Amino acid sequence: MASVGVVRPSSRFQNDTSTSGDADRLPNEMGNMSIRDDRDPEDIVVNGNGTEPGHIIVTSIEGRNGQAKQTISYMAERVVGNGSFGTVFQAKCLETGETVAIKKVLQDKRYKNRELQTMRVLDHPNVVALKHCFFSKTEKEELYLNLVLEYVPETAHRVIKHYNKMNQRMPLIYAKLYMYQQICRSLAYIHNSIGVCHRDIKPQNLLVNPHTHQLKLCDFGSAKVLVVKGEPNISYICSRYYRAPELIFGATEYTTAIDVWSAGCVLAELLLGQPIFPGDSGVDQLVEIIKVLGTPTREEIKCMNPNYTEFKFPQIKAHPWHKIFHKRMPAEAVDLVSRLLQYSPSLRSTALEALIHPFFDELRDPNTCLPNGRFLPPLFNFKPHELKGVPMDILVKLIPEHARKNCAFVGW
Repeated sequence: MASVGVVRPSSRFQNDTSTSGDADRLPNEMGNMSIRDDRDPEDIVVNGNGTEPGHIIVTSIEGRNGQAKQTISYMAERVVGNGSFGTVFQAKCLETGETVAIKKVLQDKRYKNRELQTMRVLDHPNVVALKHCFFSKTEKEELYLNLVLEYVPETAHRVIKHYNKMNQRMPLIYAKLYMYQQICRSLAYIHNSIGVCHRDIKPQNLLVNPHTHQLKLCDFGSAKVLVVKGEPNISYICSRYYRAPELIFGATEYTTAIDVWSAGCVLAELLLGQPIFPGDSGVDQLVEIIKVLGTPTREEIKCMNPNYTEFKFPQIKAHPWHKIFHKRMPAEAVDLVSRLLQYSPSLRSTALEALIHPFFDELRDPNTCLPNGRFLPPLFNFKPHELKGVPMDILVKLIPEHARKNCAFVGW
């Protein structure tokens, strides 16, 4: 990989960590890279690592199919996200004018980055796309991985806040669209086709195009392939409010059902306008869950974590689901929430099963439009690997007749 430069332009422009515990080593040349000075020495970014507005990042990438290396320059425009993982900033490609998001994370030179490994195999219309990546190195010898991603301006979290601020309920069609795309076009894909568990499903990680209302799942920094039975995983994973109960009970041999629980929490939040299980700690979280689902039985606790031996919980009856939501909430919406938020992981609907739930029937109607009269975003442009092994009776329910011509490979 070629050198990377970070420069400061003239004043007119001034307005489980990401490393894997696996023994996958970075190529030696990555540890030897340094920031290249493309301007005067005083213009080198020393402290900002190229993320301040106006900074320009210059990189070159290998050409494909024998083509020559290509130089690409990005001008950082604004920081859109910060956290323990690193920084995400909006940038513009100076050669093409395209707006991108660049996720910059500190990289342990000894290991490959699990998020990068995952992103390289993902290819789905409801998963944020990785355009390319590059490494950069500061004068402090800190190595950074930069993931150049497609830019999507909004998140489901901000959409929820928008309607709350206006003291309005989100139109149900949006809740259906976001949930269908989140479960169907992203979770079903990463769970069944790739074998990946996202482990951090939340409204902040659901990117939304405000014009088309197409949704894209992002942030695979916590994602992991859960394939080896008996291999322990960390239980302190997933963001507060969206953590599955088995994680709160300390389970280390969990399944992709933890994503389904999180998706159920997101659906409830889309419908309620606020988190259904808020809590400042694991105990608080569990109390909120018990208030709704009731006290888990011994059998349910065993399903969540066979090694958990404490059974001292106050005996509380389950609260009727229909009383959680307002009276005009469609029964299908409440039913889907109840199927996703089950104590026993094996009793939760899978992402694929959720797709054919009656709650989404409106989306299968060819006459359904957005509130502004525009067409819905693409929902049924499935690829062969997404539907591999899916029984025909499920396919018939999943893909409406008007969309089957796009899935001729099924062999209707």
